[in-house]
Amino acid sequence: MSIDLTDPMFHDDDKARDWLIASRWPNGPVCPHCGSFEVAPMGGTKHRDGLFYCPSCRGQFTVLTGSVMERSHISLPKWVLAIRLMTASKKGVSAHQLHRTLDITYKSAWFMAHRIREAMRDTDSSPLGGSGKVIEADEAYHGKVETPVPTASRQGRPYLKRDITKQKRPIFALVERGGSARAYHMPMVTGKNVRDVLVRKADRASRLHTDESRLYIAVGEEFAQHESVNHGAKEYARGDVTTNSVEGFFGIFKRGMVGVYQHCGEQHLQRYLDEFAFRYSNRAKLGVGDDARAILAVQGGDGKRLTYRRINAA
Repeated sequence: MSIDLTDPMFHDDDKARDWLIASRWPNGPVCPHCGSFEVAPMGGTKHRDGLFYCPSCRGQFTVLTGSVMERSHISLPKWVLAIRLMTASKKGVSAHQLHRTLDITYKSAWFMAHRIREAMRDTDSSPLGGSGKVIEADEAYHGKVETPVPTASRQGRPYLKRDITKQKRPIFALVERGGSARAYHMPMVTGKNVRDVLVRKADRASRLHTDESRLYIAVGEEFAQHESVNHGAKEYARGDVTTNSVEGFFGIFKRGMVGVYQHCGEQHLQRYLDEFAFRYSNRAKLGVGDDARAILAVQGGDGKRLTYRRINAA
């Protein structure tokens, strides 16, 4: 990660605003109220800096309107630096680090980080993979579960599938080999849940690579080809059949969660998964540098809104 902290956009409001406008609207400002391109800046001493006017809907807006940064009282240079830090750091940046670096309260830094994660959330509904491509699928478990999961045989009575001190949060991830990743927090990993994600998020013309888990036997028949490696027999690769990519994604995620974030409430786990999946899907190996990744995060925040009350109710 290389960030030039002497860059004016990290210190000057006008430079930061110019960067945000160019990043969010590379083809020129667009009215977030009606989508019109026929907008004009409102100059003069009577209007605040960065204010635009839309003749089509007679609305006024700034670069923050209709984005995850809307109604924020934190200065624009601090927003720009926070976005650069969170998108450039492979394993993330803690709210305490943002609190110290940006000289803002911890509460503001925590909320800011979750807003940026909301901007990183993938809204692309197109499936991963395709004909001739490989999709790797695997499940992992991380962090102590906070919500007990009763077994179906107990008909909802408060009986844990296993001891609460041993039960961990299930995560299911898909990685297109040499491409993007998507990860999901599930209350329980079952064949039904796994199939639901696979058929919606992966192109069934793909080759599916998994481990020997019985979760994938039935759904594997719906793909062009299903091949697996037997980790129980210490088989980790057979030709090009492997799950090393998805396990590599889990490795980065777990190192970040243990070494950087240290604690994550279960209700927020999906946001952290979105953050790691965003950086993995826009990594340098795919030709996306730190500057481009930050711009993608700004554009990803367009049309999204996250309030403090809503995030605490999640």
